[in-house]
Parts: sequence; C-alpha cells; structure tokens
Amino acid sequence: MQHIDVHKLADEARFNNFHARVLAWCLLVIILDGYDIAVAGAALPSIMKEMGVNASTAGFMASSALFGMMFGAIFLGALSDRIGRRWTISLCVLLFSVFTAAAGLTNDPVTFSVMRFIAGLGIGGVMPNIVAQMTEYSPRQVRSFMTTVMFSGYAIGGILAAVIGKQFIASFGWQVVFFAAGVPVILIPFILKTMPESLSFLVSRQNQRDLSEVVRQINPQLRLDASATFQVPAQDRTAGAPVVRLFQDGRGVSTIMFWIAFFTGLFMIYALSTWLTKLMAMSGYSLGSALSFVIALNLGAVIGAIGGGWLADRFHIKWVLVTMYALGSVFLYLMTFKPSTEVLYVIIAAVGACTTGAQIVAYAYSGQFYPMSIRSTGVGMASGIGRLGAIVAPVLIGVIVSLKLPLQQNFLVIAAAGIVGALALACINHRQSASEKHDLDRTTAAVSAAPANMRS
Repeated sequence: MQHIDVHKLADEARFNNFHARVLAWCLLVIILDGYDIAVAGAALPSIMKEMGVNASTAGFMASSALFGMMFGAIFLGALSDRIGRRWTISLCVLLFSVFTAAAGLTNDPVTFSVMRFIAGLGIGGVMPNIVAQMTEYSPRQVRSFMTTVMFSGYAIGGILAAVIGKQFIASFGWQVVFFAAGVPVILIPFILKTMPESLSFLVSRQNQRDLSEVVRQINPQLRLDASATFQVPAQDRTAGAPVVRLFQDGRGVSTIMFWIAFFTGLFMIYALSTWLTKLMAMSGYSLGSALSFVIALNLGAVIGAIGGGWLADRFHIKWVLVTMYALGSVFLYLMTFKPSTEVLYVIIAAVGACTTGAQIVAYAYSGQFYPMSIRSTGVGMASGIGRLGAIVAPVLIGVIVSLKLPLQQNFLVIAAAGIVGALALACINHRQSASEKHDLDRTTAAVSAAPANMRS
C-alpha cells in the first residue's frame, strides 16, 4: 500500500503552476486586506475635517478596526480547523469588504467606528489563515521568499489606497476610497472554487478524492496507486487544546517573545500608516505630497518584504529579522532631523522596508516556527496579541499630536518600539522551531538509513 506524507510531499515539491496559482490568490487577498487597513489613514485628514473631530477622537476611530483585527486574528485564525481554510478566508473577505464600504455611508464617529470594528474582524482573521495556507503549500527551499512575496501585497494595498486617495478624495470626498473596498465581494465564489483546501483539513476529514487531486497538482510526476493513503506527521496532528500547545515542547518563552515582537512591529506599522499623512501635513506639506510619502513608505515595504524573504532563505531568518527591526529604529531616528525632501523620501522608504517589510518576514518566521497542527493558532495568537500594539499606536500618537508636542517626539516613540522588538526576537529559541526540528529529523533519518560502514 502506498503511504504519502502530504507535508513532506509539499516540502520537497518543485515550484510549478499550482504553486503560482496559490501564490496569486494569497497575494490578491493580502492586497485587498492591505487596502482595507490603509484606507482610513489615507482619508484621515478629510474625515477629521468633515466630521469635526480632534486628533484624539480620530485616533480612537482608527483604532476601532484594529481592535476588531485583534479578535478576528485570535478567533477566526482557529476557525479553519472546523470549517476549512477556503470558507474561513471567504468569510473574512466578505466581512472586510462589506463593512469597510459601509463605513463610507456613515457621518458620525460612533457609527464609523462600529463599521470599522466589524471590518477589522475580517482583516485580522484572514492573515493567519493566509500565512498558514502559503506556508503549507510552499516548497521548502523558497518558503520564506514565497511568503514574503505574498505579504508584500499588504504594502501594495497601502499604495493603492494612497493613490486612489490622492486622485479622488479632493474631488469626490473621503467616502470614495471606502466604497471601492466593497468590490472584492465578487471574488468570493472564485476563491471557493479555485483555491485549494488545507492539506491538514483534508487529511482530518479523510477526503481522498480532493487529496488525490491536490497531490497530483503539487507533484505531477507522482503516480498514485488506487490504494494510496494520505497522512501528516504526528507532530502536525491536533492533540489537546491548541493554545496550550503553543507553550509546550520548550516553545513557551519563544511564544511570548513572538507576541512582544508582533506588538512592537504592529505598533510601528499602524502609528505610521494612520498618522504619517497627518504628520507630514502638519510639517507643511500639502495633502498630495503627504500621500506621496505614504506611497514611498509602502514601496519600501515591498522591497523590504521581498528582500527580507530572499535573505531569510539564505541566512538565519531570526537574525535577518533582528537586524531589520533594529535598522527600522535607526531610520525612524533619522526622521527627527530635517533632511532635504529627496533624502526624506529615501529615509521613509527605508523605514517602510524595516517596519512593514520586517513584520511581513516575522509572519513568515512565526509560520515556520510552529508545527502545522497549531500553525494557524500560533500565527493567529501572535497577530491577535500584536494587535494591541496596533490599537495603542494611533491613540498614543493622537494624544501626542493633540498635546502639540514637537513632531520629532512622535518618531522617537515609534523608534523605541523597534528596539524592544529586536531584543524580543533575539531571545527566541530557534532550536525549538518546527523547521529546525524538521531538518534534524531528516538528518537523523538519513544517517540511520546509511550503510553501517558509512556511519562508522
């Protein structure tokens, strides 16, 4: 009888059209997700003016979506274990598309915040599921690169929000960028039809027909027997409470360190994505110029994500991340000076590379750290706890802005978060990661299988 370890098969596969299709879908969903996250920051100056709210209130309005993202990441991150990853991702797309568009129909801060909170459930819930999907199906040799390419869509979505805002807000009002977020609802039937289901979910349901089809697409050269059975390694099977398992097998301290790193990373990202436009406008730049800085920030994030993923596949992903977080703090500190406009664009792009770009690599690292059976839960919990940083950031920076303190102090506060995040990442015990143990198991198996004279 033919026994096939589906995760080993996926690990050892060569990149083909099937992997390109999975990457394309995941990239598209993350672009939509990134747009929905960035849209409030792009429209914030216009929303403040039209609704007549101060900086502190605007900070709370921006945080409402982030608060929803925290709950979405924690609860919808684990939902795929029950209903499957395709349905969970589709549900998240429905939530963030419909309710972001609905926020454009509001005319008061409370209703706006409620709509954004519900949208946030979908925005936060889609991330751990997409990370788990990409990690599960990516060939091992290019896993970090594929995951970070996918997550570069987050920055592309931010660029899209800034470009649409720059072109249309002045003429049609801030609502137009929110209405545009409703269009992706039409993609849901196509996601359900063409995105593959999680391998672990199919194995747990013993769905032989779908498993055979997916396995053939992963490795077209594989010849399946009629009696072929599919399985996942013992460590990738769910056993016990998944959240408790994040702290088992020596992962406890590292799990806490991931939470701290995600908190500080998302603090930096949302402080910048929410307030950069307003801070630059307060520095004397026009709305169009301020939005251009947001575009530079997100272009840098794309470069940082893809470059960081490339480096992570060739060097130690943990130390690549530590370096990126630390450099993010350095570049944020440089923003406290007053360089020329051209140099400022370069610095802001570098900040994007080492904040948003670094956080994208951090998602890839957390996805590789945990075994498949708790991967969605591990990434979801880190993302959910990290959302506290995302919630605090717009409010804290809003308070600093309302106190009319020097603008430089905003950037120093954000830079301090990067130093804390770098220290937390340095404390992660990489030897307890699933990827490290996988390599050790394969090496042990190869030595055991070698002839006795070769082992001696």
